Amino acid sequence: MNTLTRHQTWLIGGLLLTIMLTTRSHLFLSHIQDASWAIFFLVGFYIRDKLALPLFMLAAFIVDLLVIESKGGESYCFTTAYSFLAPAYASLWFSGRWFSKHYSENLQGLVYFVASAIVGIAVCDVISSGGFYWFSGRFDNVNVTEFTGQITTYMPMFMKTALLYLSIAAVIHLAVVQANKLAGHTHHPS
Repeated sequence: MNTLTRHQTWLIGGLLLTIMLTTRSHLFLSHIQDASWAIFFLVGFYIRDKLALPLFMLAAFIVDLLVIESKGGESYCFTTAYSFLAPAYASLWFSGRWFSKHYSENLQGLVYFVASAIVGIAVCDVISSGGFYWFSGRFDNVNVTEFTGQITTYMPMFMKTALLYLSIAAVIHLAVVQANKLAGHTHHPS
């Protein structure tokens, strides 16, 4: 899936960044779930530039700092374990990148999309939640059984949110692809 023009890549990147900043900050849309996990997958799928991942990570970090500052400088989640978000987000990016190499508009493509999204989200959750659980200092009696309970409790919510955003993105993607095919067919009669 490396057929985007430079202009299209910038447009998609700007749109993804805007969505991430808007949903992550909760300043304008406090009732909307954070789209960051889906965004990192989509950045891997759409944007070829190697700087995209670190730039989106930096943007996420800056937004988090601004939100923490707006709340008086305190945050339950901002601990030394925050550094685990880098490999967690990278797992989503790699999943999106992998899918871009296996993209097709058929049933096999759908299976690859769903599988890569689920694996990426699950790995991201294990890394980010594991990092927080084991290294944040917020939990007493840290053990594998308790962590497994945390994962089974919260992963479905994270999975549902990210898959919902990715499903919306997939529908938009396919609509644009079909519109482009129709426009190409209209301009080039047989």
